[in-house]
Amino acid sequence: IFDKTGTLTTGKPELVNEPDRATLDLAAGIAANSNHPLSRALVRAAGSVAPYPNVVEKPGLGLLAQGPAGEIKLGNRAFCEIAEIADVPSEITGPELWLAEPGKAATRFVFRDTTRADAPEVIDTLRTRDFDMTLLSGDRDGTVRQLAEALGIRNWQARMSPTDKAGFIQARADDGKYDLMVGDGINDAPALAAAHASMSPATAAEISQNAADIVFQGDKLGAVIEAIDVARKADQLVRQNFALSFAYNVITIPLAVSGFVTPLIAAIAMSSSSLIVIANALRLHGKSATKQDPDFQPTRQSASQRVEA
Repeated sequence: IFDKTGTLTTGKPELVNEPDRATLDLAAGIAANSNHPLSRALVRAAGSVAPYPNVVEKPGLGLLAQGPAGEIKLGNRAFCEIAEIADVPSEITGPELWLAEPGKAATRFVFRDTTRADAPEVIDTLRTRDFDMTLLSGDRDGTVRQLAEALGIRNWQARMSPTDKAGFIQARADDGKYDLMVGDGINDAPALAAAHASMSPATAAEISQNAADIVFQGDKLGAVIEAIDVARKADQLVRQNFALSFAYNVITIPLAVSGFVTPLIAAIAMSSSSLIVIANALRLHGKSATKQDPDFQPTRQSASQRVEA
């Protein structure tokens, strides 16, 4: 299960329309209080801007500030009470934010985000391995559909709140599904925690990194494939080590009980069995190291997760 912005895309959107300077500065000042990719894009577009004071972030919705004339909202259509059929230029499409000020017409900010370079390859690889893939996003239907169709993801849902995402994954877990969730935003933290396993890029919000089982670095999504390969190889080696330990005990315990094993032989046999198990486990490091993408460097957290496995 994939999030969209910052996961399948680079999370570095750029503002494509041109609002007036005063409106852009106000929106950027409010956005400076958030780490959401669209908020950061607004700040980049405005340049140097002071954060607006006393801003409250509503996860999955937007930002709320107190202005001289009342509440100022920066967020999605529903949060800013914008009709879905609002009259906007149809040729300008993409992720959007709205700024709603008391007594003024709402302003639309439209962004363009790029897909991660290896996202199509990763999705194709997962498809050939018969994984069921789903795209969950809080963005509007058109934006989510466009990316899903470009990558060949048949199952997708838009306008998903953090609660909706977590509920979707929990419902699948109740049906006996074991999902890997890949996400990066504050909105994804509940879903990451609810999933059987979860991954987050190092550029993600801190709360999402804390909720994820694995944190990966770099701009490539190939870490998802590597994590699956390492997990499967680890599972195989664990089973092999159980089999080796069982075979060792089946052979040596009867010999020891029968008195055919001297203390020296017993010590050598015990040490040898431990070395064999350790050497077999170390094969995991060799396999993952040879296949690892040069741009992927595991963080301290991801390394600890491997040790736990």
